[in-house]
Amino acid sequence: MKKVFSKTEVKEYIAIAIGSIIMSLGIGVFLVDAKVVPGGISGIGMAIYYLSNETIPVGLSVWVLNVPLYIWGVKEFGKRFGMRTFYGFSINAFFIDFFRGDIPGFEFIRLQESQTVQNLLANDFLFLILIGAALLGIGLGIVFKFQGTTGGTDIIAAVLHKKFHMKQGIAMLVLDIVVVIIAGIAIEYKSLPMDKPTIMLMLYALFFGVVSARIIDIILDGFDYARQAYIVSDKNDEIAEKIISDLSRGATAIKTRGLYKNIDREMIATIVTLRELSKLTEIIKSIDPDAFVVINNVHEVLGEGFRRRI
Repeated sequence: MKKVFSKTEVKEYIAIAIGSIIMSLGIGVFLVDAKVVPGGISGIGMAIYYLSNETIPVGLSVWVLNVPLYIWGVKEFGKRFGMRTFYGFSINAFFIDFFRGDIPGFEFIRLQESQTVQNLLANDFLFLILIGAALLGIGLGIVFKFQGTTGGTDIIAAVLHKKFHMKQGIAMLVLDIVVVIIAGIAIEYKSLPMDKPTIMLMLYALFFGVVSARIIDIILDGFDYARQAYIVSDKNDEIAEKIISDLSRGATAIKTRGLYKNIDREMIATIVTLRELSKLTEIIKSIDPDAFVVINNVHEVLGEGFRRRI
């Protein structure tokens, strides 16, 4: 009998659920009462919540608004994408209302009314926003990392990434800016009671978007953990020997021609970890202080001597 889900897929669905729940914490607990709209469908859901005098739960609005985008996502990416999308945005929408106590039978939860959150809201608004941005960015990054989506502008960002190779974090930032502006205009028109001017809250939201987008890309691409060095020197053989013997790293000789002096020579290419970079530069300086060295960031290295990214 054919298995419905492989072990890898089960792990991916668990990770998508965890990411969606982390997102829900950021939105439902830290952002809704702060009136800082994060953009996307969540931002529109928050705007509806404010404009309805807080009678329509945010999560419910998010779920309903996601349905047409879900249908679009199925057409663009197939049933597999559709399953993950429905799964992701349903969990996200449910837990937004769950953490806020808007699910019947769980009214006692209301994490947004905890002493810690209320103290941050009153005395450290910026830190409150940073926590929300971090949770949203981490959650979305995890969801994207494991081939999922929570619907909304995630789908639009995924389509832009598929068709134009645009980074998903940047695509979402552009879309979120548009939503923040629209939501800000709507809230100002409604004249809702707020401790801070609407324009200030919009600026917080834009700042929030930048932080979240950066965190998403960090999780997707990873922190730079290695460096690639190109070395041009008249003492290439000595430098290469030291790299191999002292650092236990491989090195590749590439034939090049310097156009300035029109001289044919070999250039050394090697990859080292961050911890080994300082030792590499010391080796080069001790052998040839006049060597020409170019060092680049490396996001991924597959092969002996380097750990594989998750």
